[in-house]
Amino acid sequence: MKLKKSALLGLVAVSSIALVACGGNSKDASGGSDSGEKVFRFIERQEMPSADPSLATDEVSFVALNNVYEGIYRLDKDSKPQPAGAAEKAEVSEDGLTYKIKLREDAKWTDDEPVTAADYVYGWQRTVDPATGSEYAYMFNSVKNAEKISKGEMKKEELGIKAVGDYELEITLEKATPYFDYLLAFPSFLPQRQDIAEKYGKDYTTASDKSVYNGPFTLTDFDGPGTDTSWSYTKNDKYWDKDTVKLDKVAIDVVKEAPTSLNLFQDGQADEVPLSGELAQQMKNEPNYIILKGASTFYLEPNQIEDNSPYRNVNLRKALSYAIDRKALVEQILANGSAVPTGLVPEGLAADPKTDEDFAKESGNEIVYDVAKAKESWKKAKDELGVSTLSVDLLIDDTDNAKKMAEYLQGSLSDTLDGLKVSVSPVPFSVRLDRSNKGDFQIAVSAWGADYADPSSFLDLFTTGNSYNRGHYSNPEYDKLVESAATTNANNPEARWKDMLDAEKVIMDDMGVIPLYQKAEAHLRSEKVKDVVYHSTGAKYDFKWTYIED
Repeated sequence: MKLKKSALLGLVAVSSIALVACGGNSKDASGGSDSGEKVFRFIERQEMPSADPSLATDEVSFVALNNVYEGIYRLDKDSKPQPAGAAEKAEVSEDGLTYKIKLREDAKWTDDEPVTAADYVYGWQRTVDPATGSEYAYMFNSVKNAEKISKGEMKKEELGIKAVGDYELEITLEKATPYFDYLLAFPSFLPQRQDIAEKYGKDYTTASDKSVYNGPFTLTDFDGPGTDTSWSYTKNDKYWDKDTVKLDKVAIDVVKEAPTSLNLFQDGQADEVPLSGELAQQMKNEPNYIILKGASTFYLEPNQIEDNSPYRNVNLRKALSYAIDRKALVEQILANGSAVPTGLVPEGLAADPKTDEDFAKESGNEIVYDVAKAKESWKKAKDELGVSTLSVDLLIDDTDNAKKMAEYLQGSLSDTLDGLKVSVSPVPFSVRLDRSNKGDFQIAVSAWGADYADPSSFLDLFTTGNSYNRGHYSNPEYDKLVESAATTNANNPEARWKDMLDAEKVIMDDMGVIPLYQKAEAHLRSEKVKDVVYHSTGAKYDFKWTYIED
């Protein structure tokens, strides 16, 4: 029987009772189980909102998809794309517009059916089909006709991907895309089985037995998106490279409270847990303590949808930014290795093709804490808006970490900006995503992790009309620069780089979104767990190479 979070909380609270294992079996402290299985017990902070490759949008879902499916490429231990579903590297035309891919013929689905070119064609077409409602359809815009299909202007069958026989694909791009190999390793580009999707209809992927899998693991014990608090990745004996996979199972439990996670680790009931705040500070000298730095930025996203929205006022947005002491936030509140951001694009994501200078450093942004400037901008904003007070609600996740950060922001903003009244609405992750998508918020505490190692993974988000531009920030100059980087200068690395630097400057001068910190995570990991592959971009974890040392 699977232990849900409520059971875990109760067990931790009663210190005189021995804890039972997360994920379903009574485990010892070595990552094994009483049945001799090699089980890695991993704590997530949030439920999984979707197990559908076309609909997933978040870190938890992408980790799941990356481990139970496999695309044309897979990121290796050094985060470089390598052939996976493909038998070899793609053959690319001189103009960068045509990719010919030979698929491996020994790849199978869990029902023993072969993985064919038709499965990729169907999966890609399903994602760009406007009837599917994929928020990640824009990721396909470099593929021929994808954008027009997503807008309902062309049929999905006209997408630039076709099967040339059972085991060969031909992909045609709209424009040369320097990072396209990374996209071929990204979960949105996975193959999908048309017969399975049609068999289950609206229930497709809503439980682990309502799909088939072709990855190192299969999804098991998953009972529903956004609600289930425990599930597993179980070794897939049909996987073409199954001999590389040493784990029998990765057992996932959702625990939102850091003290509970720590108790589970210390009592030998979890092998890897996240930490934050005081607990991260207290445990930083432990031998099991690790810092995982991601290419992720957390930011405030003001809702500018309505014409009369006060958040369309640039001085209001600047006042909010100046009023936040980010150094205190990352060092005293988060205390998990997170860093003060220099802008929207995080440090360590990409380097200048000519000078090798980091994008975040070269952009020259400086996001400062300045009480005098905050008060000055706030006064201008009140005058321009014709108000003396303003009520602001922060939409946040309901995790322990998010609540602490929100309390800090609430106090900092209210104390600095006289007349600003700040409330906080903590909700489950899936609810926060849903409300953000619907525009049901005033200011959302949002986050973005790079899907691939290029600044466009961030900059593309905030163009006018992008589905991830949930606050509806809009600036024609910004749009023009992002478009130029993607089209006019796509084949000119230096000019493209300058376009992206200029676009970063525009959105930061506007404070179209307000960066809070570059994310890092403090974890405790059992010393017997080896080769957990962590990627700073795309799907964060790959357990294909993970093993438990005896």
